[in-house]
Formats: sequence, C-alpha cells, structure tokens
Amino acid sequence: MLVSDWPHAIAHVDADCFFASCELARRPDLRGRPVCVLSSQDACVVAKTYDAKAAGISTGMPVWEAKKRLPDAEYIPADFGYYGQMSDKLFAILARFSPEIEVYSIDEGFIDLNGLLSLWRKGYGEIAHAMREAVRRETGITVSVGVSVTKTLAKIASEFNKPDGTTIVPGRHIAEFLARVKARDIPGIGANREALLDKFGIATALQFIEADETLIRKLMGRAGTDLRCELRGEKVFALELEPRLPKSIARTASLGEITASREMLAAHLTHHTTRVATELVTKRYLAAKLAVFLRLKSFDSASAEIRLDYPTASYFVLSRVVQAALERLFQPGEMYRGCGVVASDIRFAAGVTHDLFGVMEQDGRQGSLLETMDAINGKYGSGTVHMLASLPVKRSGKPRCFNYPLFEAD
Repeated sequence: MLVSDWPHAIAHVDADCFFASCELARRPDLRGRPVCVLSSQDACVVAKTYDAKAAGISTGMPVWEAKKRLPDAEYIPADFGYYGQMSDKLFAILARFSPEIEVYSIDEGFIDLNGLLSLWRKGYGEIAHAMREAVRRETGITVSVGVSVTKTLAKIASEFNKPDGTTIVPGRHIAEFLARVKARDIPGIGANREALLDKFGIATALQFIEADETLIRKLMGRAGTDLRCELRGEKVFALELEPRLPKSIARTASLGEITASREMLAAHLTHHTTRVATELVTKRYLAAKLAVFLRLKSFDSASAEIRLDYPTASYFVLSRVVQAALERLFQPGEMYRGCGVVASDIRFAAGVTHDLFGVMEQDGRQGSLLETMDAINGKYGSGTVHMLASLPVKRSGKPRCFNYPLFEAD
C-alpha cells in the first residue's frame, strides 16, 4: 500500500445520465420528471434519468415494457448529433484544465493532473469542483469527478458520489475507501466473477487487494493481477492520449429472460447497434466487418459475419445489416437468452480513402442534411421537416414521424 498521498494524480470525469441530461439541458421544463431516451424507431430505452431507473426502467428495455411500468415518464427519441455536440463541448471545457486527456467514451474521460497544483493554485478537490461548475455553467449538464492515483481508483471514485459529486482518494486513504466498495463495483467484475470471488470470501474491494496475488491470478488471470495492482495504488494503465485501434468493438448482453420474441431480439440488437455506432463515431473509427449473434436457451449460438461494402460508422448502414442478419438467423419457436453485435476490421476514419463512386461520402452528406433538418425542427418544432420515407406511425395520442438517430457530425 502507498505511503504517500500523490505519487500520481488522475481524474475521471463522468457525465451523469448523459443522453437524458442533454435533453434536460434543452428542455428544462422536463426537470423533475422521469425521462427516457429511445433508440431508432422508439424500439427500446437507451438512456434514462435516475428517477426512471429507480422506478425499474433499465437500459435496453423495450419501450412497450417501459411505458407499462412508467406511463407518466417523458419518452424522447434519441438525437445523437446533438449528444455529439454536447460531448465536444464537455471535452473542450476539460481541456482548459489539462492538456492531457484520454477520451474514454462519448461522456467520460481521464485527465492527468500531475504538476497542475502550482498552475491552478488549488487542491485536487478544488480543481474537481471547478471542473464540475464549469461544465454545469456552460452546458447545463452535471458530471461527477473522482481523483486518485490510478485510473481504476479514479473511475471507482467518480461513481461513489453520483450524481454531481466529487470523491478524492489520496494514496494513504486507499484502504479506508476500498473497505466501502463492493467487489461488484470494481470495473471488470461482472455478476459471474462476483459470485466466483464470493466463494473465496472476497466481497469488498479491500478484501480483493488483501487476497493473495496467486489466488487472484488463479481466479482471474493477468487481468485480475493488473486490477489488484491498480487498486493498491500501483499504476498499470497509462492514459491513452493517442487513440489506439481496437481489434473489435462488441456490445452484447443477456435479454434478461428466455424468450421466443423476435421483437425483443430486434429491440436489443437495435440498442447494441446504437452503442457500437456511437463508439465508432466518437472515436473517429470505421468498421469493415460486422458480426451478429443470437444466444439460444441451450447456450449454443447462431451467428453471421458480414463483410461491409465499405468501411463505415453509419448507424443506418450498420442497422440495415444487423436487422437483415436477424431475419436470417431467427428461428420461430426457438428460445433465446442473449444477443450481440461485434464490429471488427477497425480503421481510423481519417486514414481511409473514399471509394471510387463516392458511396462513402454519402454518409457525410446525409449527416449534414440531417443536422440541418434537426436545427429547423429544434427551432420550429418536431416534424416541421422530415424524410419522405419517414411516414407517420399510428399511435395512441398525437401521431408523429419516425425519428432516426444521427451519428455523423463532421
């Protein structure tokens, strides 16, 4: 365990309910009401406020189920172009505090604070507070900040006082802090690993770091020993200031129940596609291959791998491919327990040569067109202009057009 407070100083800044908070920032009249943000064609919930979560709404839940549980909530179609703009504002604000930032996702990042005390003439707690206030003042959303000596500790700390909180964990107070952290709240510890650790008497993060290193290696391999070092205050993971291409980007999950419903599979795959496309766009990647799988009740899998016509991050292209794969893979009467989407053959968008016939450029033009449409609708009201193919859908209450998410923001 460390004998000094700050051999390193790393902040983790995490926006609170980012998509929903973005909607509240431009719709302050909704404050105090549960808000759920919906995926393409309103298939499922992709984000929700804390009060909606407390009412039992979960990410990926089909919208019909969410409305049954919480009929009085406000259900809003996702506007990913707007969320991307808010993300850019967020990181522009954080860049004023330190030039060294790892953009971890659309709504969270790590900031190297080493050497900045003399520049800002403030303690780390005061710097974190200044970050939160600047973000709130300039964007209308709130963030939570954790500051500690490693990335893993900083990430756990940012979750500790959500929403809109600051948690500071100096090196000599690590043990005291980890005694209050459940093992399941350690990044990388899911339900299965939590159950495994519990069998060996490891229920808290403090018990995790106090366990013998050989045991942790046996239970979790190298990933476990690296995690143990990080939790002990020994820096293993450096900030990735320059983006590094991943081999793949995967979004998979259990359905939460065993079902034969094609509609439920489609809703979950829509949610996974949304998350994959969001990460591609946020990190300026393109994918050339896509895999779709359905997990059967028996734990067998049915899968399809598709080589895309050209590298893309377009939600529209990916969604068409995923839904076509579902049509091929789905077997009526079969029972399913999970599904997923995996993008691979990842490239940097800036390094890809456009195709001969300009098909790839259409994604950018489509993005510009939809941004213009969104601006008009934002000023004059939803549905003022819409795509001809976006025909109105009959619903209870006032009909409206399909609202498709926008990802391209260049």
